[in-house]
Order: sequence, then structure tokens, then C-alpha cells
Amino acid sequence: MASEAIELEVGERLVRVSSPDKVYFPERGETKLDLVRYYLSVADGIVRALYERPTQLRRFPDGVEGEAIYQKRVPEKRPEWVEAVRVTFPSGRHADELCVTEVAQVAWAANLGTVDFHPWPSRRRDTEHPDELRIDIDPQPGTDFGDAKKVATIVREVLDEIGYTGWPKTSGNRGIHIACRIEPQWAFPVVRRAALAFAREIERRAPDLVTTAWWKEERGAKVFIDYNQNARDRTIASAYSVRARRDATVSAPVTWDELPEVETEDFTLATMPARFASLGDAQAGIDNAVCDLLVLLGWVERDEAAGVGEAPYPPNFPKMPGEPPRVQPSRAKKHESP
Repeated sequence: MASEAIELEVGERLVRVSSPDKVYFPERGETKLDLVRYYLSVADGIVRALYERPTQLRRFPDGVEGEAIYQKRVPEKRPEWVEAVRVTFPSGRHADELCVTEVAQVAWAANLGTVDFHPWPSRRRDTEHPDELRIDIDPQPGTDFGDAKKVATIVREVLDEIGYTGWPKTSGNRGIHIACRIEPQWAFPVVRRAALAFAREIERRAPDLVTTAWWKEERGAKVFIDYNQNARDRTIASAYSVRARRDATVSAPVTWDELPEVETEDFTLATMPARFASLGDAQAGIDNAVCDLLVLLGWVERDEAAGVGEAPYPPNFPKMPGEPPRVQPSRAKKHESP
């Protein structure tokens, strides 16, 4: 039988938790209530990561071994204190997405089975102009987290050279995410193009280890830097999000000095609360370290002058200005054959 609902006092709010004893991580025995309490234990960090950003929810109402629901629209039936922000898609359709301003809203979403939170890189006041550039280091088959850490070391060197402050975190899975705050002055295509220029610079410095090839068949056993995570409506798991893995890993902010020694599995729903209580949020200063995107826009001009132009967008995007043919290379070669 399902356990009776309980209410938690979260600041000035009462958050109802239905079926608190429902097991969400069968291998570990952790429950829905454990998940809610985890998010309350990292309150400052998760709110900072999501604050006023349109946020999509990755829900697992039957636990992480059940079906995933990737939900863009926040339920219409919700407490009056659960805020939303409207975003519009290229199709002209729109959605009201969760807009976090306090931790009670996170706890409310966790009660719906939300395991991880996927925020936009822009905020409610101007959803069309990101204030975050995202560097997504994604190991491909034949590479691993150790290789991702090697790439992150190069990323740090380049960021230091151009005067940028980057904030690393484990993805909670195989990779590493690095965030750089920017002024919200540029539209998504401009920020994405800057991220592509940065990724190509990393690839130039470590061509045997790094790739920016969009097509998987061209990547080989290298680490992919996914510049398209900066395209509009693309999201990644936030800092402090639990991931839907059996071992309940967490997307964990770390310092640059820690990064070479950590492993993804070091940070879980069970271990992160003590770390957070001891050290606080490793990204506490992120909003005070704004980087100048003009530096990378200069790299864009340099690349284009050298004949290195755009790269493919994801398949769900309309054809973009300057984009090369969006055709898988092996298919293109077949069409070219006599």
C-alpha cells in the first residue's frame, strides 16, 4: 500500500509529499522523500543554478527504472506560489515552464517525480538572450571520464588566457560541464557560434583527443565538445541535479583544483548533502564573474576569414544562415558516387 502523504515546512511554504516511502532508486532503497530532502539540503545551490530560468523537468513517477517523462510545460494545477515563465518555440507554439525563485518550488517538483532539472541558459527577464555560455565535454565511445578531465585541463588553460572564469561540474554521467557567465546582449545563434569557435580552438590544441565533428561517424574515439548545447531550447542537467542512474549520482560543482582527482561516482544523493553542509556551493560566485563574449566573437571572425564557417545544427532546427548541408557524410558520398 502507498504510504500516507506528509507535509514539509519549507520556509513559509507547506510542501505536500505524496507516497513518501515510494522507492525511486531500487538498487539503493532511496525513496521519494529522500529525493525531496536531498534538494532541501542543497537549497542555496539548486536555487542559484535554476534562478529565474525556464526549466524543463525530467520526471520518473515510477522511479528511475520506470518510464521517463521529459516535461516542458509546468502543470496548470499547481500552488499559487509555484512560478512559471513563458517561452516561444520556432514553430510559434509556446510553453509555460517552471521558473524557480525559492527551494519550495524545487521540492514541489521533486514530489512530482522530477529527478533532474534542465534549465535554459537565459532568464525570465529576457529569455531570448543567454547569460551563460556552456562548454559541454562529452566522451565518445573509446574514451572515458579521465579523458574528459584531460580536455577540461586544456579548457581551463584557454579560459585563463582570455581572462574568462569557468565553473566546472561533473555532468553526473560521463562528462563535464563548464559554465561561463556572459552579458545577456546576444541572441542564441551568436552565443552558439562563439561556443563553436571556442570548441575549435580546443580541438586545434589537442587534435588527437578532441573533436567538434557533429556527425558521430566522424568523431572516432575522441572527446566531443558539444557546441550545440548553446543552441536555443537545448538544455543540460543543472548543478546539483540528481541523475536517473541506479547509483543516484549528482551533477556536482567542483573546484578546478579538485577536478583532476574526482570521479563521477564520488557525488551522490547520499554523499552530496554532507559535502554541501561542509563546503557550501562551489559555484557561489558564478553570478559575479561575467566574461566578455567579444573575445570569442573575434575568434569567430578569425575562423571565417580563414574559411572555417558554420557547423551543423541539431536536426529539429530549421536551416540556419551559413549552415553547411545537414547531410550525414556517408550518405552524401553515396549520392556523389557515379
